[in-house]
Amino acid sequence: MNIQACLTFDVDGEAPVLAENVRHARNAGVMSHQAYGPLVGIPRILDLLREYALPATFFVAGVTADRYPQAVESILAAGHEVGHHSYAHFSPLAQTEDEERADFERALEVLQRAGAEVQGFRCPNWEPAWRTPRIVAEHGLAYDSSLMDADRAYLLDTGAGEIVELPVHWSLDDWEQYVYLPDSPFRSAIESPAKVLDLWISELDAMRRYGCLFVLTCHPFLSGRPHRAEVLRTLIEHALAAGDVEFAACRDVARQARANPDLDRRLLTPVEIEPGLYPDA
Repeated sequence: MNIQACLTFDVDGEAPVLAENVRHARNAGVMSHQAYGPLVGIPRILDLLREYALPATFFVAGVTADRYPQAVESILAAGHEVGHHSYAHFSPLAQTEDEERADFERALEVLQRAGAEVQGFRCPNWEPAWRTPRIVAEHGLAYDSSLMDADRAYLLDTGAGEIVELPVHWSLDDWEQYVYLPDSPFRSAIESPAKVLDLWISELDAMRRYGCLFVLTCHPFLSGRPHRAEVLRTLIEHALAAGDVEFAACRDVARQARANPDLDRRLLTPVEIEPGLYPDA
């Protein structure tokens, strides 16, 4: 059974740290840690993808596109997809609907001005509000990649039109493996890349058995580091050697999924809680 694999990269730059608290902007060490992604990680990753002639999708925060326009230019020049990753990397759960819409539209304008044909969205922190998929559909995007209720593509009825959902999971995200900054909430153990490789290859092989969609999420400031980039290389070589893994950009997976008349369809249904059943701290 052949499966599809999406190599995706969230190009955050300094945004996720500043979204936690703007005081981090005073810390030159932390800011330089984040800048490594656009300055070093992206060129290294693009070279790796070029070596194997593989497509990828880069979800770029609008503020990062403004700060590092050369990074977006290099991604597009290499023929890769640029997707929407908000403007300021705020979780929609921390925004009003008006704030979320304004942030969404600002990012969309920035990316389009940079030359990107934006077709898909990935929510910061994978924390969409129930309204978020509707906003994606209302702006004419084809797909979202933020939900975790499946491991195959499906059509999501947002109430404002159907979009393709390309599901994700924390286990296929390098953030949970590698993030360390000397200030909460980003302080965690840094895993060995060898452990991460075993995790990702094992998940890929299991998904090959079950016919799943493999969506790997990496961050250039993390997986652009030398040893971690070699993890990506080994994972790619393992997948290519298997002979049943097709690498594709998210936009192409979404297009093919939408053309499938047997694709699973789901209605976005908010969870309603009986008053008083659970604590509301």
